[in-house]
Amino acid sequence: MSTYLDEDAGAIRSALDPDAEPPPNSEYLFVLYAVLMRTKGQDVTHSDVHDAWAAWMQLTSPEHQAIKPFEQLEGDVQREDEPYVKAIRRAAKSREEGRRR
Repeated sequence: MSTYLDEDAGAIRSALDPDAEPPPNSEYLFVLYAVLMRTKGQDVTHSDVHDAWAAWMQLTSPEHQAIKPFEQLEGDVQREDEPYVKAIRRAAKSREEGRRR
């Protein structure tokens, strides 16, 4: 059974740049991104996206070296969140525009 969060996760995945390569088995990660979209909308930050990823990674690979606060990451690692920030913002904007119609 698909839920509203699954639908929002699908919208975010659809808004992702074609060049982005989500990690394998990332369905739950996109559900976390859906929660961000519903709570933060277009105001979602790179740090927010990283925190969601870190929560997901804690469950899937708890020894990953990037499970630390966003501010402690190297710039190139921080930039890895960019496609997901953009996708969440695009999906949020589309959702908001759909409500106005």
